[in-house]
Amino acid sequence: MTKPSKLLTEAEYVLIRETKRRKLTGLDEDDLIDLHTRVRRARNKYVKLYRRKGAAKVDAKKARGQAKSANRRNAEKAEVFEEALSRVSLRLATLAAHSALELKEERLAAAHKEGTSFASTRGDGKVTSAGRARADTTRDSAGRKKYEASRIAAGARRQAKKDGRGA
Repeated sequence: MTKPSKLLTEAEYVLIRETKRRKLTGLDEDDLIDLHTRVRRARNKYVKLYRRKGAAKVDAKKARGQAKSANRRNAEKAEVFEEALSRVSLRLATLAAHSALELKEERLAAAHKEGTSFASTRGDGKVTSAGRARADTTRDSAGRKKYEASRIAAGARRQAKKDGRGA
């Protein structure tokens, strides 16, 4: 692989330099998302170019091996941007996990302060409210009566078969 400085344009080189570890440490989550988007677009551009030009060169060169060597520059650029994308993605994942942990701690602290946590209340497990009386109204429907009659008859047939009385 050639040196990235000879491979990349000035704008691409600046973009790659933004993905170095010490530059990434100073960025917040929103800035990292923007950088991630820019690097991903550049990576996708060169991957797409590599595939398209490679497919076109296979027809011209009549061999995939020769087409690959003729398309080396796009492949190397795609690889450079892939490495940069992995650095940004790793840093972004770390920050996202850290902020999720902070949010969870804030929610737990707010819930604890309000006293809505169920874990902190100890009781005997009994319900204090009377609630409302529940009546089973499904037994009165015609469909339910037919279903129950069918089940009773089926049970009687099974028992008769076991007893040897026939059906």
